[in-house]
Amino acid sequence: MATVSIDNLAAGMILKSNVCDRSGRLLLPEGVELTEKHLQILRTWGILEAEIVGGSETEAAGHGDEEISPEALAEAEANVKPLFIHNNLEHPAIKELLRLCIIRKAMHAS
Repeated sequence: MATVSIDNLAAGMILKSNVCDRSGRLLLPEGVELTEKHLQILRTWGILEAEIVGGSETEAAGHGDEEISPEALAEAEANVKPLFIHNNLEHPAIKELLRLCIIRKAMHAS
């Protein structure tokens, strides 16, 4: 079992545990095999990750991070971080958004 980022979830994966929104409302129960419609629902409700049966740590870590050089990541962070100056960088959604922006900036700069 692994907690997998929403960007790494794919149709056919099976949920290990219930997925609930921030208020605790059940969105998808454990044991559901994900479909494209389920993935759209998770994105719509702002779900960042889910526990998957048989998921690996590689899936949980993200598949693109290791392909980017540390120098490119540092440069991307220096370019992107000022855009978040008025945000609480400790908020989980903001932290994830910043992480994704840095990765994408670094990938597009390569």
